[in-house]
Amino acid sequence: MLEARNIHFRYRARSPVLDGIGLALRPGEVVGLTGPSGGGKSTLGRILAGHYRPASGQVLVDGAGHPRGFNPVQYLHQSPVFAVNPRWTVGKVLAEAWQPDAALRRAFGVSRSWLDRYPHEISGGELQRVALLRAFAPQTRYLIADEISAQLDPLTQAQIWSVLLEQAESRRLGVLVISHDMPLLGRIAERVVTI
Repeated sequence: MLEARNIHFRYRARSPVLDGIGLALRPGEVVGLTGPSGGGKSTLGRILAGHYRPASGQVLVDGAGHPRGFNPVQYLHQSPVFAVNPRWTVGKVLAEAWQPDAALRRAFGVSRSWLDRYPHEISGGELQRVALLRAFAPQTRYLIADEISAQLDPLTQAQIWSVLLEQAESRRLGVLVISHDMPLLGRIAERVVTI
């Protein structure tokens, strides 16, 4: 289980962004996280993924702290361009985490021809597919999907969610879906948490 216990966080001298927040995500569970803009949803996602450290409180990944090395909690950005090195080819971006086989690459809609291109040479929807595929490394146990389809057209949104949920179910990954899109959360989440 991925757990946030009594999390407190603030940015410098500002008032607290998170004040005693708790959340639990079980393997194989899809949970929605919503709330007002600036309410701390993305901050909590980054804390759960180990990108930020809380001022106080605790994050547990299957009963322990974040392990060294590969992080089993993968954070998926709203804009995947911020998650990749622009100087690396798409193939190198994927290889940084693992080497997916051709069948899984096809399942995510990642063309073999993209591997020799640079991130700016493919579309935002294509780059989001690459980021998803990279996050599905064998050691991954939990995904934090932070508004990953908000900037995409409806068809690409549907395709991305379909493959993400199918693959997550087959591997019993816990998925935290951060979104303002309540119809989306109503369709895919087992429960929705509001902060």
